[in-house]
Amino acid sequence: MGAHMSSPAGQDTGGGGLGDMPESCIAAVLGHLDPPEICRLARLNRAFRGASSADFIWESKLPPNYCFLIHKLFNLNHINHDDHEDHDHDDGDEDSGEVLPPALVGFTKKDIFACLSRPNLFDDGTKEIWVDKKTGGVCLSISSKALSITGIDDRRYWNRIPNEESRFHTVAYLVQIWWLEVSGGLEFKFPAGTYSLFFRLQLGKSSKRFGRRVCNLEHIHGWEIKPVRFHLTTSDGQHVVSECHLTNPGSWILYHGGDFVIKDSNTLTKIGFALTQIDCTHIKGGLSLDSVLIHPKSI
Repeated sequence: MGAHMSSPAGQDTGGGGLGDMPESCIAAVLGHLDPPEICRLARLNRAFRGASSADFIWESKLPPNYCFLIHKLFNLNHINHDDHEDHDHDDGDEDSGEVLPPALVGFTKKDIFACLSRPNLFDDGTKEIWVDKKTGGVCLSISSKALSITGIDDRRYWNRIPNEESRFHTVAYLVQIWWLEVSGGLEFKFPAGTYSLFFRLQLGKSSKRFGRRVCNLEHIHGWEIKPVRFHLTTSDGQHVVSECHLTNPGSWILYHGGDFVIKDSNTLTKIGFALTQIDCTHIKGGLSLDSVLIHPKSI
């Protein structure tokens, strides 16, 4: 009938198809999508692929403190420039007032988002940062090695054991103790928003045997008598205390330690947190402590 059609793959078969759309128009539409959707549409054709790399799209997907994150990671994580496209790129960020490290000059905002969306270790491998691929929210995990644990140096009470189920490949395992006290903290620039803090705990000691997961439950005792207490404080005066009984032996559980609110993305905020069960009327044991997780409450 003389009508022009486009193929399912987006290749124009006669005229007026997706391939004829200006890249600027495509980029304007892509800017309203989340990163996984943008990457899927980039496979349609050359025009979409080119438009999907526009800096203004990925600038809006990056957290407002992305320069701070890169400086936090840069001494330990050198990004291989050969793995990315070579584009002319401004080495500064006018909105944040910070300048990217020289080795990142020439990286597109898409390159930077790709780097930050992968887990990145810092502080001697005891902490890990990543940006959520869908929302751009900043997530952070803190290893048990970065926490202050009462009795950790006495093997009668605590052992550090390898564990493949941990991001950090090691956990702190409590054999038995009267006085349980675990605390930690950090100073960090979080993007504005509400954040949730969790302790990743498991009753029991899990491992692999003949390629299968097994969990030793023999040391678990004392947790049914009284709940553990979680504490959360911030440098601007926020304070949360909650209690919870530890349950579900053999499974890793994220126990909610509280929420906090960040109002200014450019301000360093000190976060303090603790896990305690200091009732000395009974012994408790058989607890695996992996990490503390902080992420936007919306995730």
